[in-house]
Amino acid sequence: MIETDLEPADGRRLHVYDTGADGSAGGGGADGGPGGRSSRLTVFWLHGTPNVGAPPKPLLAPSARLGIRWVSYDRPGYGGSTPRPGRDIASAAADVGAVADALGIARFAVMGHSGGGPHALACGALLPERVLAVVVAAGLAPFGAAGLDWFAGMTASGAAGLRAAAEGRTAKEAYEADAAYDPEMFTPADHAALAGEWSWFGEVVGPAVKDGPGGLIDDLAYVAPWGCDPARVVAPVLLLHGGEDRIVPSAHGRWPAGRCPGAELRLAPADGHISVLGAGPAALEWLVERAA
Repeated sequence: MIETDLEPADGRRLHVYDTGADGSAGGGGADGGPGGRSSRLTVFWLHGTPNVGAPPKPLLAPSARLGIRWVSYDRPGYGGSTPRPGRDIASAAADVGAVADALGIARFAVMGHSGGGPHALACGALLPERVLAVVVAAGLAPFGAAGLDWFAGMTASGAAGLRAAAEGRTAKEAYEADAAYDPEMFTPADHAALAGEWSWFGEVVGPAVKDGPGGLIDDLAYVAPWGCDPARVVAPVLLLHGGEDRIVPSAHGRWPAGRCPGAELRLAPADGHISVLGAGPAALEWLVERAA
């Protein structure tokens, strides 16, 4: 994994991760996509809350087989990236574009999990000439989305944190000062995934909060206007969602499925917020096929 620090035009710092153009970080060079096709597709990973931006280790092996290069970054306020209080969801498109420019990547796909999902859709909406395809796993719908009861089905702790964010930064800071981990936010399938290959989340959650909840608090963007319209995404969109998700209920996946042109929803009835990532390898194959 190559890690570098880049400075966009506004002088901030973005900490960037790159598996390299040869795909070697997945445990070996890529041997081409389906049917032996050499693809070398770049996929930007948009991370959730609270995580740093390292690409998802459980997906690196299938990525190497498919010829996928992962590029990602710590969202502002997390890890090695400079905080940007007041950022909105749309700002991710400018950051992704800046990273792609610095690495000489003209076109790419995007994949986001949980809170990274809205940021992936923003890239699709605002970078239509560059984004080839979008995958969203367990992603949030826009706050106040028409026809959606946004908090319905969330655990009490998850809804409380987001309601505090909706009240503003001071309320969110006060909430996080006393917040405790709630294991009930995860389903039995989620706990099994976290005890298995998706124990990787321990590697990206710890560094995200070791210096405090600043990045998490800056993610007030979820309960504010996105600054973009997901209906403007013209690239193919694949939405993965678990029917038992207690953190981001499946209605959040159904909402963009009915509004993004060409969107496909794959709803896994027995999956939760983490276990739905078991569909990740199939989603990568979908990306390679759509981006060809």
